[in-house]
Amino acid sequence: MSRLRTTSGRGTASRVISGIGAVFAIIEVLYILMIVLGANQANAFFRFIGSLAEPLALFFPGLFATGNYNVDVLLNYGLAAVFWLVVTGLLARAVSRY
Repeated sequence: MSRLRTTSGRGTASRVISGIGAVFAIIEVLYILMIVLGANQANAFFRFIGSLAEPLALFFPGLFATGNYNVDVLLNYGLAAVFWLVVTGLLARAVSRY
């Protein structure tokens, strides 16, 4: 019985970590979509998502400079979204094992 309880606790922690990574990636993808689809940058929702996406992108903005702003945003912020999914996936896996 106690083994089942400890396993479920680790499983819960790993799901929370994975969920946080998914939320971070969704914020990045939402920002990409709003830029590429031409959302109104003066809108409060756009500014809110941008204020969340910028720090979550870490060091990725400016990594690729193709000359096309939309492609740059897609590459740089898309890479940040993948980064969060991979890192939190690895952390969740490590937490569930130990």
